[in-house]
Amino acid sequence: MNKVQYSEIFEKSKKSGKGIFIPFIVAGDPNYDISLEIAKILVDHGADALEIGFPFSDPVADGASVQNADIRAFQSGMTIENCFSFLEELRQYTDKPIGLLLYYNLVYKYGINKFYERLNYIGINAVLIADLPPEEADDVIVAKNRHNLEQIFIVSQATNNNRLKEITKKVGGFIYIASVMGTTGARTEVESNTTELIKRIKKHTDIPTCVGFGISQPEHVKEILKAGADGVIVGSALINIIYENLNNYDEMFLKITKYVNNMKKATEGFK
Repeated sequence: MNKVQYSEIFEKSKKSGKGIFIPFIVAGDPNYDISLEIAKILVDHGADALEIGFPFSDPVADGASVQNADIRAFQSGMTIENCFSFLEELRQYTDKPIGLLLYYNLVYKYGINKFYERLNYIGINAVLIADLPPEEADDVIVAKNRHNLEQIFIVSQATNNNRLKEITKKVGGFIYIASVMGTTGARTEVESNTTELIKRIKKHTDIPTCVGFGISQPEHVKEILKAGADGVIVGSALINIIYENLNNYDEMFLKITKYVNNMKKATEGFK
């Protein structure tokens, strides 16, 4: 199946007046089949793109929700080959952009060029390596250029303007803005300096921006988009729904559907 590019969904977003909604799940949480069904629900009920995580034993950028999702995925038998199979099935189901979030050890151990070649063959759009700073990403940049993928990098409140300028030379797809300093995890409110960070980044680049880390409520979405971001990324709040309904998959699917519909609705009327 052909894949839609990130540039296409951001252009469509401008014309429609709706922000971009990107949900995140861990491949294989709580198991392969249910995880794939969840991904399909996300696609069918509001996701403009998907961010898929490969489970990892030491996810230093992630909070308890994602860490526990990784554990559930491992306990269900997920391996890196299972993860690739998961992406293949998901790509056969949808042409929407699919970004991969993972840690560098998985890429390095598999072989950088071989890993990116595999992702290109599957039809993945982009990669975000959570623990790889752009200053150390030269080998990855070579591989992503060779295999026609985009590399996403995270910008935080600690990113000064000079470093932001260097990041914009290497980033593709969109800039991932971390709304808080620290690890991922659902939070009750958006920090005030997040909106200032969005405005600062927008002064330096026209590259689209999506905000993650702690976005969990429709009100958060509205606040983030009002500040000028192009989209939001939601992970832990969604993963919490999975965890809270492990004994009732039908209820899990219904709650995920309702949640995604509400979050996407909150993106309307901002662009």
